[in-house]
Amino acid sequence: MKKIIVFLLLVSVLIIGCEQKEVECRVNADCVAATCCHADACVAKEKAPNCEGIFCSMECKPYTMDCGQGRCICRNNICAAEITN
Repeated sequence: MKKIIVFLLLVSVLIIGCEQKEVECRVNADCVAATCCHADACVAKEKAPNCEGIFCSMECKPYTMDCGQGRCICRNNICAAEITN
């Protein structure tokens, strides 16, 4: 009986101690640019920056999502930038 109790205690500690990986997204539409200007990374919509009143230059900076050079995608439940330039 003691072995069973000890076993159950160990199993419960392992289960409680396991950290579940945060799911940021399920589809590409769940992701947005991580910064207001010249973004090169993406975040979940819930973590989107407040870009109210922010003015960006019209420059198409390389290795960013400026001017259609990239997009936000959901890869393995994590938001990521897919740069295509």
